[in-house]
Amino acid sequence: MMKKFSLLFVILISTLGFAQTEEALVFLEAKDPAVVAVALANPITIMTQAAIDRKNAQGIVIDERDVPLNEAQKALIEAATGITVMAKSKWMNAVYVRGTENNINALLNLSFVEDIEFADKSLNRPSAGKQFTQDKFEFEQAERPIYNYGNAANQTEMINVDYLHENDYIGEDIIVAFMDNGYPNVLTNPAYATLRNEGRLLGYYDFVARVESPTGTGNHGASTFSDAAAFLNGQFVGTAPGASYYLFVTEDDNNESPAEEAYWVEALERADSLGVYVTNTSLGYQDFDNSAYDHSYADLDGQTTIGARGANLAFDKGMITVTSAGNDGQPWNFGYVGTPGDAPGAFTIGAVDSNGNYAGFSSHGPTVDGRVKPDVMAQGEDAAIVTANGNLSYANGTSFSSPITAGAVASLWQAVPHLKNDVVMQAIRESASMYNNPTDNMGYGIPNFGDALEALLLLSVEDQLQENNFALYPNPVTTQINISFPKNAENADFALYNVLGKKIFQTKITTLNNSVDVSGLSSGMYIASITSNNKTTSYKIIKQ
Repeated sequence: MMKKFSLLFVILISTLGFAQTEEALVFLEAKDPAVVAVALANPITIMTQAAIDRKNAQGIVIDERDVPLNEAQKALIEAATGITVMAKSKWMNAVYVRGTENNINALLNLSFVEDIEFADKSLNRPSAGKQFTQDKFEFEQAERPIYNYGNAANQTEMINVDYLHENDYIGEDIIVAFMDNGYPNVLTNPAYATLRNEGRLLGYYDFVARVESPTGTGNHGASTFSDAAAFLNGQFVGTAPGASYYLFVTEDDNNESPAEEAYWVEALERADSLGVYVTNTSLGYQDFDNSAYDHSYADLDGQTTIGARGANLAFDKGMITVTSAGNDGQPWNFGYVGTPGDAPGAFTIGAVDSNGNYAGFSSHGPTVDGRVKPDVMAQGEDAAIVTANGNLSYANGTSFSSPITAGAVASLWQAVPHLKNDVVMQAIRESASMYNNPTDNMGYGIPNFGDALEALLLLSVEDQLQENNFALYPNPVTTQINISFPKNAENADFALYNVLGKKIFQTKITTLNNSVDVSGLSSGMYIASITSNNKTTSYKIIKQ
């Protein structure tokens, strides 16, 4: 009788063993057109005015992706047998779930479920192979020597952020969101007293525990946050000491799974709806507790992973998603930039030492499809930080080169908030020390935010002039001069005078008839006069 019971017990254990928990993205049917139309007609119902203003300033379209997913459908999935909904994404119109393979596949019986994408790639396509799992913070949180540290001068001056601050660009009116594992003591840490007193700590949320708390499951975020936001007079200044901040917990130190990527995308969506300009992600994903979920190098093409897709959507929505390259640079590690740093839409940051030399732990490129990654570099070896307890210290990792850069981006964007994210990102790349000769280790090199500022200010002036004034080209001219109209004009009177002030001819021009033949004029200098909306502007023309 005892033997039969033992056999039954073994059979039961074996049966339960097949009911392995899996994770998957579950895609929903297209959003109800009527619901979408109502939301888009009154966008303040789905995002803040700050978000609307940022999008309008940059010409970012508010579209169906901004409309929340169907909560009734999400509730039905939550109620399904054996299913736990971990996160949701309005941009992808999907929820991230946990359950057995059978229970997850059973969701296809719901009429509104369009597709399922398992984290275990063997359930979708052939397995990509095993990569070992490691604590992504193990390297960064190893005990460090205690230095007699004064301030963060080196990491700030290396990328010329001090030039921005000298010109009063400290991130004012720019909203930044951090995604990390927790920010303990942020409500009491003296490094953030000014931030709190000025009302610039705008909020926090834990997407893992689903509570309004900044604490999370670790203190990694407390350290990374300091590199952008901390201010201790005479001791430490972050790279964006005047910016406003949201703090989001998206990392679960108790588990390593693609659910964290889904939490991260959900946090990005929240950030977008709150008017955030810049996000910092000192996280990266490649290996998981369940090896079947691991990302292979082939997966890191900037389009495949949940994180990469989220980063690209965030880029489409007008944000700059500053992201750590990763700490896998050593030969015995994976080596390459992890996700979401592999995404074209992510602004990916590698690490250098205090002298500007490549730090050997910094993950390198290229991506599997041959793109340059990381984008640029900043100090990540012996980077100055303020700890969760308010102490001055140093740390290693691209987790710190990323927020140093994110704060710099926020301070820079303050100068030209109407310019779009791609323009700002490209100006930073072009300012970098190796822009013309990028390498796998260094990307485009170490940026010079002072040079980027000057380039963007010049571009901003040119854009404003073109938007509000007529422009004549080419000049000098040989045969035909063209006139570019500002946005507030459709027609004008064009007159041409010689240097003695004698009118040579006059004609009507419009946006559709905006060229004037000057081939019959003698070589020399002329004065063009354009009158529109009771305003006359004169231009010097050289005829060749």
